[in-house]
Amino acid sequence: MRIAAVAIALIACGKAEANVKDVEPKAPGGKAAANTITVKSSAFEANGSIPSEHTCEGADRSPPIAWEGAPAEAKSVALIVDDPDAPDPAAPKRIWVHWVVGGLPVAGAIEAGSLPAGAKVGKNDWGKAAWGGPCPPIGRHRYFFKVYALDAAIDATGLDKAALVKAMDGHVLARGELIGTYQKKK
Repeated sequence: MRIAAVAIALIACGKAEANVKDVEPKAPGGKAAANTITVKSSAFEANGSIPSEHTCEGADRSPPIAWEGAPAEAKSVALIVDDPDAPDPAAPKRIWVHWVVGGLPVAGAIEAGSLPAGAKVGKNDWGKAAWGGPCPPIGRHRYFFKVYALDAAIDATGLDKAALVKAMDGHVLARGELIGTYQKKK
């Protein structure tokens, strides 16, 4: 009986981990893209706390993000922001998508609360074509700001994360990421 309970627990843990497994788009030829892009924010340090101004407890404005190091042959950049700790970091069940953007400039930046001309916004997990700031129901969550340099321009309009990842697959020349964290104060 005890062995059966342990086996069920292990299977359940495996299923929970499978639910939060992320899918990364590949480089041409099906290889993993090199992590050569540096991603920064003037609002928070790597692995630092995202200011409440960029969350549901503040103005919920997108934070400023900048990137450099994309290959010269890149034609555009895409950005995905997600939280792999939903709903509870102690027992994550899914990846919650906060922002999906395509058509960004190869060498560029996003100012707080805005996007550069030509950027196209896809759907987040609230079903909106917009930034949806951190609003974790429990605990401190991690937010991954993932930047992809692409060999083609990809229009993210109306695409959710899965559709954008599929469209980018085989087109990623390089990638980079910045991780920020947030825990509600209220």
